[in-house]
Amino acid sequence: MSGRIVIVGAGVAGATAARTLRTEGYTGEIVLLGAEPSLPYRRPMVSKELLAGTAEDRRTLLQPADFWHTHQIDLRIGTEVESIAPASGLVRLTDGTAIGYDTLLLATGARPRALPGTADAGASAIHTVRGRADAEALREAIQRGGSLLIVGAGLIGCEVAATARGLGAEVTVLDAGAAPLERVAPALVGDYIRKLHADNGVAIRTDVQLTHLAHDGMEVVAVAADDRTWLAASVLVAIGSVPDTSLAEAAGLAVGDGIRVDEHYRTSAPGVYAAGDAVSRFDPASGEYRREEHWNSAQAQGAAAARSMLGLPAAAAEVPWGWSLQYGRNVQFAGRIHADDELVVRGRVADGDATVLALRAGRPTGVVTIARPAEFRAAKDLIARGGRVDPAACLDESRPLTEALALSGQS
Repeated sequence: MSGRIVIVGAGVAGATAARTLRTEGYTGEIVLLGAEPSLPYRRPMVSKELLAGTAEDRRTLLQPADFWHTHQIDLRIGTEVESIAPASGLVRLTDGTAIGYDTLLLATGARPRALPGTADAGASAIHTVRGRADAEALREAIQRGGSLLIVGAGLIGCEVAATARGLGAEVTVLDAGAAPLERVAPALVGDYIRKLHADNGVAIRTDVQLTHLAHDGMEVVAVAADDRTWLAASVLVAIGSVPDTSLAEAAGLAVGDGIRVDEHYRTSAPGVYAAGDAVSRFDPASGEYRREEHWNSAQAQGAAAARSMLGLPAAAAEVPWGWSLQYGRNVQFAGRIHADDELVVRGRVADGDATVLALRAGRPTGVVTIARPAEFRAAKDLIARGGRVDPAACLDESRPLTEALALSGQS
């Protein structure tokens, strides 16, 4: 198959798509455009090793530096796209260059969600963490001394808190929700995370409704609706992300909480596909559009979109999953946990050694494990298969969970 495929975005979705095109036999041109001035790298390291300054360059890369040339992939880093024109098959760069394409993949990712009321807070003291440059700027702020206030107790906020504490910073975390990690984990796991941070000198304050941030001399003050205030030398805003749909919207593509694509990653414009954090994908099983924000999902979507562009059969949709490393504890999660799901707990969450299965009508919908990687893999597999679970069998720690799941998942 010949022609030219242009990929906008050199994150894990775009980079994986480029690699998959070659491994699946595509012989045409591949142009991979990345706005950051770095070779494609492992973004989950941003809030951990890259922030800590402990990452080796070669270990941060998605592929060895010579991979792109060896596989004849025209990687252009530090290249920003101004617009796309589906009707004429053109991608226009900010330097005035126009690149023609036969097929286009948008892998534009997401950008940090802004916190309202930060205009008077002093821009240099307010940080977000999305890329390498962000991590370096935050590390420099921490090394200058003073306290760090983190707004948001999700994955990024909690990971940065643990990393910053390791760098010697005084850290406080504020969150509007009822518990840390509440988007991916039930409250009992959130309570464990809260105590884990407290044991390491980090206070997580929940149910905090901030009204604004303001600059107060050498510090930033955060003001809550109930008039409580917090002072810090630096502030990290980590309240989630929003899909980067600007190119798609300007080109008239269908957008709704992300660039809308069908189950084959096709957008509303012929010849234009999309994958990764920027995408809201149609799920035939539920009849709904869903957007995933996990690194592993973006990787899987990049591979799936590449196969779709080549007309190859679609792979089975992967169960969304991710992980978080905090103070040496590995927390893994998969699927979706709803507030009214039945929870089956194997082990003791309070001891940092547990598997929490979420069941709905006897079928697993999600799982969170702490320091139990083998059980995580087994539970994730059962979620994908859709088998039923006998809660009593899963609670029996006299036999491996893999065996309990295999026996209970027959019906």
